[in-house]
Amino acid sequence: MTTSSTHHHDAAPAAPLKAEILERFAREVAKYPEAGKQSAVMACLAIVQQDEGYISMQREREIADYLGMAPIAVHEVTTFYNMYNQHPVGKFKLNVCTNLPCQLRDGVTALVHLEKKLGIKMGETTDDGLFTLQQSECLGACADSPVMLVNDRTMCSFMSNEKLDQLIEGLRGSTKGEAA
Repeated sequence: MTTSSTHHHDAAPAAPLKAEILERFAREVAKYPEAGKQSAVMACLAIVQQDEGYISMQREREIADYLGMAPIAVHEVTTFYNMYNQHPVGKFKLNVCTNLPCQLRDGVTALVHLEKKLGIKMGETTDDGLFTLQQSECLGACADSPVMLVNDRTMCSFMSNEKLDQLIEGLRGSTKGEAA
């Protein structure tokens, strides 16, 4: 079964934020004057995602409360940036740039190839939980198209079908021997 990319309301409330997460929030907030503590919103979102893998609506509300913000203001940040997951994603999040310059240089071809290879559509996660495939806004490497970002950290350029196949097999291989 694949996972849709829509942002669902939380089915059951999660436990409150852990003390160590709140301590990390406090360290981030301390970097700003009291009146500017809302500036820590991106750091707080990143902390929650690092700990839980995604940012639920409940966590958005808790961050809003912590920072003295309207929940919609936190939600706007979460939904504006590709790096924040609004639902659980696979171990490997693959963001393929499909903006016009990349489209003109095989960006969509790369996306379609990955959809076929992984057996999922854009916005879905493979049944084994390894891969989530997403479309991306410009990654700033138009001359290197097709480009993609793996787990919001590793930029991959000139991604021909052959290089895409090698990437997928390499990522799959990197998980061999891990406990499921």
